[in-house]
Amino acid sequence: MDLENKKYRILIADDEPIERAVIGKTIRNYFGDEVEVYEAVNGREAIEIFRQKDCQIALLDISMPGIDGLDAAEEIRRENGTCSIIFLTAYDEFDYAKRAIKVRALDYLLKPSAKDELIMVLEEAIHVIDRPGKHGLSSQTLQENREEEKQEPMKNQLFTEYIRGYIEAHYMEDISLQDAAEQLHYSDAYFCRFFKQNFDKNFIMYLTELRVEKAKELLEDMTINVKDISQKVGFRDSSYFTKVFKRITGVTPSEYRYGLL
Repeated sequence: MDLENKKYRILIADDEPIERAVIGKTIRNYFGDEVEVYEAVNGREAIEIFRQKDCQIALLDISMPGIDGLDAAEEIRRENGTCSIIFLTAYDEFDYAKRAIKVRALDYLLKPSAKDELIMVLEEAIHVIDRPGKHGLSSQTLQENREEEKQEPMKNQLFTEYIRGYIEAHYMEDISLQDAAEQLHYSDAYFCRFFKQNFDKNFIMYLTELRVEKAKELLEDMTINVKDISQKVGFRDSSYFTKVFKRITGVTPSEYRYGLL
């Protein structure tokens, strides 16, 4: 593919017209000509469009009539091992969302999702496309029927402290939601729900904001160049680091540093 004309093909499948329209508009407004967005009203249409357009990212509502988002995701995953699958889901759907383990979802957006969360997860999905990495999970280490997952997630100080400590210790590495979930022996869907309830944001958003805060601290040291800082806080691509940093702070890393002088 000609990199200069590269477009990322994104599929949105949701049977709610307003929800689908809002998500589509948010994506088009932010990414502009970088993306081509295709919309489906159910799982069957989602599979057809995925095949026709060879979509690289699929946002799938779990609850749709007929072929639901999980069924569609399983079919997509059988045909494509690298497509970034992102589920749109409500809290009460997480009991059966554990089926999503086998399709190695990149993330779960809880409906209604905030604009910042949607953009951040899509930026991560695009980054995965440009730099294929380990965003799948080791399914053999996870079990779908754990006793602890039968309990309703709740605010949990021990959980919060443990996960915060894990992220603080590993934010500079190429960690994913699945890596963190495995630390607690939870499925990724259950962990996502638990994380959201305890941190009031999803995993990718929390991790990215932490990395930016750590970058701000390093930018105070004028002897460290920006590229090295991006590596030190977990961004393997300095241009991606600059893009994310500017979206969160409003300025580039270099502009932020000059503001400190």
